[in-house]
This record gives sequence, structure tokens and C-alpha cells, in this order.
Amino acid sequence: MDTITFLQAILIGLVEGLTEFIPVSSTAHILLTQAALDLRGEFWSMFAVVIQLGAILAVAVVYFQRLLNVALNLPTDPAARRFTLSVIIACLPAVIAAALLGSEIKKAFENLALICWSLVAGGVVLLVIDRLAPKPVDGDSMKLPLWKAAVIGIAQIASLFPGVSRSGSTIVASMLLKIEKRAAAEFTFFLAIPIMVGAFGKDLWDHRDNLNSNDLGIVAVGFIASFIFGFIVIKTMLSYVQKRGFALFGWWRILVGGAGLVAIYFYGFGQGYIPPA
Repeated sequence: MDTITFLQAILIGLVEGLTEFIPVSSTAHILLTQAALDLRGEFWSMFAVVIQLGAILAVAVVYFQRLLNVALNLPTDPAARRFTLSVIIACLPAVIAAALLGSEIKKAFENLALICWSLVAGGVVLLVIDRLAPKPVDGDSMKLPLWKAAVIGIAQIASLFPGVSRSGSTIVASMLLKIEKRAAAEFTFFLAIPIMVGAFGKDLWDHRDNLNSNDLGIVAVGFIASFIFGFIVIKTMLSYVQKRGFALFGWWRILVGGAGLVAIYFYGFGQGYIPPA
């Protein structure tokens, strides 16, 4: 593994870990980073998929005790079964939509300009909702009404559109449903586990022929970076959003999307670049 590839692997892992759990669209950031580095080919597509497991592991580590308690108490505790059902209900709409629209979704993600416009629009929405969201009434992410979980699940379908963050769509829906910001972020973390594991399994199977022992070192570097920075984000984000809300992430989306549009329309950024399949 040469030094350049090593640094590229760290950078992509860092981007994945930092952006997966905040409402800025990790996929958009990874695609823009890959375009900036001119990373092409099946390997980098596979790489971006595999290192997601590091971010998933970060959630599992942070919430290990709570999730273990749910798993152990499922047979006897109605609250544990209800929480599990709320996660399943919230995951189903996006899973079904992804299965029906898979090929069209991949084509849409090839349009870097569309991704940047979506980042800007999503940033504006996040700023507005963060300021105008109704007063919350639900403060426990593990005790949300099932109908609210269903609405959050429907909102998550929007994340299949390029540049629309999965966490962003669920957090905005949660705040509109009068769910406290910390609880909204936590429920988004819980949803990430089955959604990302499913996406990871499917994409890894699709790219199974592109993974070989020679690449394990590069993948391990990206995986570790994704885990470390994902862990840091999860541990720090909850207290931050509880005190200051999500405005910072809205401005960040606008800044990144706006910079991307300037680079695309004035400097030809990404011209002729096709993201890894």
C-alpha cells in the first residue's frame, strides 16, 4: 500500500465516520470527495461500502448496553418488543422503496450538480425546521408512538434522493412530530443499524468479486477511521444538538453544496467523472 492510497483511505474513512450520523448526507460527501480525488473504478465503490461497517460498529458500541437489554428482554418485556417494532416499522418504507427503485437511484447519484443542489435545499429546510419546529412532547427515543415511527419511516424514503441525508430526513420528520432533538438523533442512530447492515450486505454481495486479500490493508485503514470518527460524532453530537440544535449542519450543507456548484459550473469540477458503480 503506497502512501497516497493510505492517505486516501484514511480521508474517505474520516468522511464516512464524520458524516454518517449527522444530517449532511454521508453519501454526497463521499461522492464529492471521490470526485475531488479522481477515485474511479469498482474498488473505490466497494471500499465506500465496506467501511460503512465501521460506522455501524460505532453505534453498536455506544449503545451496546441498551441494545443488549432490549435483546435479552424481548421475550418478557412489552416495552422491548414495542421499541423493536417501532424500529422495524420505521425501516420498512425505505427498504421497500429501495428494492423497487434500485437502478434508478444509482443513476441519479451520478449527477454531482444534482447532489449539490440537494445539499443546499436540504440545508435551508434544516435551518427553517430547527427554528420553527413545534414544542416537543416525546423525549425518549425508545418509547415513541408507533404511528410516529411509521411517519419517520415514510420520511426516510426521501434519503434515496441524491444529497438528501438519511439522518436529516428522519430528524426533520421527528422534530415536526414534536420529538425532542436528542431523542430524534438517537432514534436515527437506532435506525441506522438495520438500514446500514442491509445496505452493506447487499452492496458487499454486489461487489464480492472486487474484494481480494491484497486490498485488506487499505480497507482496514478506512474501516478503523470510519469507526473512530463515527464513535466521536455519536458521543459528542447528542449533547451538542440538545443545547444548540441542528442549525450548524444546515449551514454546513449550504456551504458544501454551494462550493460544489461553484466548482462545477465555473471550474468544470467533476466534468467527465462517473462515480464508481
